[in-house]
Amino acid sequence: MSHPTASVPSAAASPPPSDERLADLLASCVGDPARVSTALPRRIAAAHDASPYLFTPRAVVRAASAGEVGALMAGARAAGLPVTLRSGGTSLAGQAGGDGVQIDVRTHWREAEILDDGRRVRLQPGLTVRQANARLARYGRRLGPDPASESACTIGGLVANNSSGMNCGTRDNAYRTIESLRFVLPSGTVVDTADADADAALRAREPELHAGLLRLRDRVRGSAASRATVERLFAMKNTMGYGLNSFLDHDTPADMLARLMVGSEGTLGFVAEAVFRTVPLLPHTATGLLVLPGLAEATDCLPVLLAAGARTVELLDAASLRVAQRSGEPVEALRRLTVTGHAALLVEFAEGSAEALEHTVAAAEPALRLLPTLTPAALTRDAGERNKLWRLRKGLYTAVAGARRLGTTALLEDVAVPMDRLTATGEGLIALFARHGYDDAVIFGHARDGNLHFMLTQEFDSDGELERYARFTDDMVDLVLDAGGTLKAEHGTGRAMAPFVRRQYGDELHDVMRELKRLCDPHQLLSPGVLLDDDPRAHLGHLKSVPQVDPAVDACVECGYCEPVCPTADVTTTPRQRIALLREIAVADAAGDDARKRVLEDDYGYAAVASCAVDSLCVTACPVHIDTGEVMKRLRADGHGRTAQGVADRVARHWEGTVTGVRTALKAAHAVPLPVTRAATRAMRGLGAGELVPEWTGDMPRSGPERPAARHPAGAEAVFFAACIGSLFAPEEGGGTTGGSARAFLRLCERAGVPVAVPDGLGGLCCGTPWQSKGYTRGHRTMAARTLDALWAASDHGRLPVVCDASSCTHGLERLADALSEPDRARYAALRFVDSVAFTAERLLPALPAVRPLASMALHPTCSTAHLGADEALRTVAAALSADVTVPDSWGCCAFAGDRGLLHPEVTAVATARQAAEINSRSYDAYASCNRTCEIGMTRATGRPYRHILELLDEATAPAVPGA
Repeated sequence: MSHPTASVPSAAASPPPSDERLADLLASCVGDPARVSTALPRRIAAAHDASPYLFTPRAVVRAASAGEVGALMAGARAAGLPVTLRSGGTSLAGQAGGDGVQIDVRTHWREAEILDDGRRVRLQPGLTVRQANARLARYGRRLGPDPASESACTIGGLVANNSSGMNCGTRDNAYRTIESLRFVLPSGTVVDTADADADAALRAREPELHAGLLRLRDRVRGSAASRATVERLFAMKNTMGYGLNSFLDHDTPADMLARLMVGSEGTLGFVAEAVFRTVPLLPHTATGLLVLPGLAEATDCLPVLLAAGARTVELLDAASLRVAQRSGEPVEALRRLTVTGHAALLVEFAEGSAEALEHTVAAAEPALRLLPTLTPAALTRDAGERNKLWRLRKGLYTAVAGARRLGTTALLEDVAVPMDRLTATGEGLIALFARHGYDDAVIFGHARDGNLHFMLTQEFDSDGELERYARFTDDMVDLVLDAGGTLKAEHGTGRAMAPFVRRQYGDELHDVMRELKRLCDPHQLLSPGVLLDDDPRAHLGHLKSVPQVDPAVDACVECGYCEPVCPTADVTTTPRQRIALLREIAVADAAGDDARKRVLEDDYGYAAVASCAVDSLCVTACPVHIDTGEVMKRLRADGHGRTAQGVADRVARHWEGTVTGVRTALKAAHAVPLPVTRAATRAMRGLGAGELVPEWTGDMPRSGPERPAARHPAGAEAVFFAACIGSLFAPEEGGGTTGGSARAFLRLCERAGVPVAVPDGLGGLCCGTPWQSKGYTRGHRTMAARTLDALWAASDHGRLPVVCDASSCTHGLERLADALSEPDRARYAALRFVDSVAFTAERLLPALPAVRPLASMALHPTCSTAHLGADEALRTVAAALSADVTVPDSWGCCAFAGDRGLLHPEVTAVATARQAAEINSRSYDAYASCNRTCEIGMTRATGRPYRHILELLDEATAPAVPGA
């Protein structure tokens, strides 16, 4: 247990300091001005979260240690400002927003330590649940809480909201599976309950808090009514208010306080580290959708299903089923169903082995046959069918949120009631939807726990709509509390339900919560208004507007699912922030605030548009399928005038000469002393060529070899489209003498006896990505048409697949249709594009001679292999080369993005920092990827030679040289 060591002012400032003084004050707390921002665009970008609330902080600070967080708390108190602790920002009820100092506890907080062969794990708050589970999976373990938002929900949020999920119930939630916590109190005191003397140290450092916790413990235990209320409410999933069950479950103040931190939503302290007890990973599953006549029949089935061993039982009401029927792939059980008052249960059985699963399912089948389902209760073990069923369940959010009326907010709430009140509560919610005009509302949830989620869409831009929402909320509160339930089961109290905590718990226990807050946070520093608020209309204030800005992004619900996969998240902006800033610009424009609009637009050019890697990984994570990368490309195009578009078009028409010119320039530049070349490129960038000319560095790649000459062998099985990037930049080793990935692929084909053709005029062809990513639409159209004509002829009108040796270029070829005229799209649709790694895995590997294995390999998949679905093929080729292949747990897009890594190296440096540290923690015999620019980016980041995996395979299967 300790206090922070940073020096901060002791007297509160009144009035709050200016932005400049505040920045200086906070910088003194962390010792690094670069981690403090009071700039308007950064504050606005950090303000938006998944909730309907909006608070703009005065400053955003990226803390890097528990001591810094303590110092920042003291600094904010001296400035007279509240503090908000923010990690993933996926919370739905306003917990992640505040108008004081926002402390980012995600960026520098992503460490994990596996303990006891995975039976325990120590985690920092910035790691997502999915990232933590990826580290545990190799040990056959996982975290107990399993929130549906696992891809974006962080450990900090999981602890702060006492997350649970679909399977864990109240047995394996965050509260039950946490072993110890290390946390920082608002006073700056750091407590680690893993220390044997933690309670004695707490008493010595915080005597009033220690004594007060004992008083509250005895107060709750000494009241039969209080004890009964706590036991009743916490027998269910319950995240409403503070976790008062801690006073019944634990005896010492240190242990009680650690459990009170769970579910406290950042209002009592900052959890810097958590040690969890993990649960077994059950990889063998059987899943089925049981369609029943109505809600009552569905809920009546629950005892039977749970007794039969079902680990998951998800409820879908009639409105949910109608939404699911409108999806692109309706499941068979719903295909011909005319939904009236039906309901369905998504049921899953899971075990650690196939044998155990078969035994469980066999034992459950007699009970399943007796259920009043409309079709036989069938369970599937097929991964594809199971995924389809789960997409149905998880896709409800997508379907409702994506189809909502523009300008409205998607609200997802959750309640829990005793099991015998579940049917009546569900029917009561449906009646409330009808009474208040929420025609698009749906109900689904974790039926096994009596936990219902409901989703509706709401507009907040008129008094009438606000009052409609207020009336609905009041009626919903009456319904749930009259049923003996809780107003928050999983999502945390937040600002949405803070005014109703007193109603749920009564005056006595509400006063206990107030006293707990006073003891821990006497200055009301941490997130005032979150979790406790006596203003009966607090939940109706600070609601954000959702203006229409672009049809491509208007469906965004600001959930933040995109942020963990975004390579610029830690350096400029994320997809959520790019969209939020567009909305804020629109709000400023509508309000006539030209100064605010100008500040935001001036920053947007670099922070959002130019720095975006446009890798489009965001669309793979987005629940409503928004491709922010495509929007940034369009904004780049909008910024180009007719002259620039014309120049880019001429470059496309003379691409072979352009490539030759670049190769010649690279050779010449390498012949000139480094200081001279560096000075020249800096001068050109200073004159406004920053988006065209990279700053020269000592590790700038040399020019590569010419692209392969045309060939048309008899019996060709494919057309090889060698990427021009391999001609521009030489491979990492050999200075171009080995020919790079193109020559390696051709040699592998020859070795495997697979003839491939090379199209005529290849030197003047391109996949179009350089034009598309930069927004040069005319040049993209020109190149797309030329490349289509060549590939149409070379592939015998689409009979042969087209194979490319750079994953980003394969992806570019797949997207050529975007630039083609309507008549050309018919021809294009007949073409098939295959990445060279996928072609090798499927066609060449079985025919190649024995591989001389490598002892170990570090492997970097690319964002393009993710889009292409080629990750598994890449791993297959890697496994053929080595039995010890490592893909970093912290893997992500390298953000080199063609030339982004050359023009904006700061973006790539941040995007690759964690991967580089992980890779450099040990040595490997080889470092591999499948895209030349990604190889350059990873080589720069790690100082290790990344090469195309086919170059390595070529060397490993080449005939041995006698005497070598």
